[in-house]
Amino acid sequence: MRSRVSVVIPVHNTERYLQRCFESVAAQTLGQDRIQVIAVDDGSSDGSGAWLDAWAAGHPNTTVVHQEASGGAGKPRNVGIEHATGEFVFFLDSDDYLGEEALERLVAMAEAEGSDVVYGRIVGIGGRPAPIDLRTTSPDVSIFDSPVYWTLAAYKLWRRTLIEKYELRFTEGYLLNEDLPFAVHALLHASKISVVADHDCYFLEGRGDGTNASEQDVDWVRQLAYVSGILDTVAEHVPEGADRDKLMERHFHGEVLAMFGTSYLARDGAGRREMVEAAAPLVEKWLTERITAALPPRLRLRAHHIGNRDLDRLTAVVEADTGRETGPAVIEGDRAYAAYPGFRDEAAGTPDALYDLTSRIALRHELTGYHWDGPVLRLTGRARLEGLGAATEQRAGIRLRRQGYTYWVPAETDEDGNYTAAIDVGRAADGGPLPDGIWTMRVTAAAGELGKDAWLPGPAGPGYDAAPEPRIVDRGHGAGLTPATVFLSEPHRHVNLDIGATRYALGGDARGAVHLGPLGRTTVEASATVPGWPADAPVRLVLTAPDRAPFVTGGRPGGFAPDRVSSSAGLRGVPVGTYELGLRLESGAYLLDLPVRGADGGPVTVTVRPSVSRRLARRARRTLGRARRSVAR
Repeated sequence: MRSRVSVVIPVHNTERYLQRCFESVAAQTLGQDRIQVIAVDDGSSDGSGAWLDAWAAGHPNTTVVHQEASGGAGKPRNVGIEHATGEFVFFLDSDDYLGEEALERLVAMAEAEGSDVVYGRIVGIGGRPAPIDLRTTSPDVSIFDSPVYWTLAAYKLWRRTLIEKYELRFTEGYLLNEDLPFAVHALLHASKISVVADHDCYFLEGRGDGTNASEQDVDWVRQLAYVSGILDTVAEHVPEGADRDKLMERHFHGEVLAMFGTSYLARDGAGRREMVEAAAPLVEKWLTERITAALPPRLRLRAHHIGNRDLDRLTAVVEADTGRETGPAVIEGDRAYAAYPGFRDEAAGTPDALYDLTSRIALRHELTGYHWDGPVLRLTGRARLEGLGAATEQRAGIRLRRQGYTYWVPAETDEDGNYTAAIDVGRAADGGPLPDGIWTMRVTAAAGELGKDAWLPGPAGPGYDAAPEPRIVDRGHGAGLTPATVFLSEPHRHVNLDIGATRYALGGDARGAVHLGPLGRTTVEASATVPGWPADAPVRLVLTAPDRAPFVTGGRPGGFAPDRVSSSAGLRGVPVGTYELGLRLESGAYLLDLPVRGADGGPVTVTVRPSVSRRLARRARRTLGRARRSVAR
């Protein structure tokens, strides 16, 4: 029997979102015969209950349960579990909606892999960010080495036998984090967790009117006591060490320390003291050095001051953070420190390590375009170290690398990190010409001695996906002409520079043909794409044969489009024989013979036969020779 999914939808005063939500379920490609919808009206007063009854009247797979308001999504979800009959259960909030094919894809993954839990990619809308960006589809992930534990919300596909075996239920009477005990127990006991990240499965609505549960004011002291029980659960199931710390970090980040923001500042002195007294035991009991190091400075400092029960310094840090008044980072050597109150204050005695944000500085970069300007490759893009503050002066550049050689090309950079870099093939090697070879490129952004670099990515815009076309550039300094190519590596599409046609041949599209004129005269011609070839440099035809020196024709340039070279010639003076046709480029010390292909893709063969006059002359010579020998006898 095909798997059936029970979709549980708690509803409380969300009438204006219900049409979109329920229609997204009705449009699922899984098939309505495989979907059970359980809508639980949790004491709505806006007409949601009547709307649900009307919908159920036209949709026989929908069951509506009405109950008094319970103060959160926990109880209606639990009621939904009691009514669920599907092999899988999916919890859908009534102000959100499903993406097309979401249930079909999630169920397919669960059936194929035997998964107990399947995450679908979440998309935030209406200004609400997704809790985490799932980028990689995977049939089997671990909560310890993947980001899945960082989103514990209910909107996932759960195998119902997992729910029943461990009697998983949501906490009732809590407006916030009511799904934590359910999700934590489920993930700790699941035999396999899978991710579907290549499809938008769930759309998370930001209402914009302050009515999302995450935006409501709560009793934070009670909430901290509740979170304490979650930390105890983690400790009961995961032994002390790095794995436990990874899970605890998520809870300190998302539940414990996140409370100390605007909600903390909104309370009077006594209220703030109560919050600190409720959180301090959690910091003292569970916050290890490993967790502290993993937190950003704004949370490290909160934890430090909470543990010391130092309300004044805690308040100063929260005020600076929420008001974004920390100013630019302090850069010393290759380290960066967040400029929060108390930094290097001897009276505070706060360790520098709590302010250190070096490991959290990220290089944000993109390449917007590149083009050749003679021998100069001009690159435009943006590269900036994020997290140092907008006023921090930064610089950028391109680093060229090849088999032990590294050259630095500085870029012109504005205050927003937009840069223009000019890689002069004749001067990029510390003032000299770049040697032949494949040169990788890395973009660098730096502030003081602190710098980070990354592979230079291919531009996102159109026009850069064509096969590389080598061009001729003049390196100068006596080095003369050389082929140069910009190409994107596979599969990562990083930008590379090929000097000397090391990988990509110059004039790879060279084509030629042999023509027989109306008077029996044979001519040959060839052309190729060679951007940058000097207009006054000769282009000739060359005929090659085994055990014979190449024969170079005088050639006549053709009238082709820009970046094309061509030549044609007759065969007068060419010795008798069979040759292959080539195209010769020659300028100064640079000489290259390009192989030429015909319409069939094979070499162009040129056969030179004796002319009529030559045949008559040979015949006369043979006749005269015979006559002379006869007279002699």
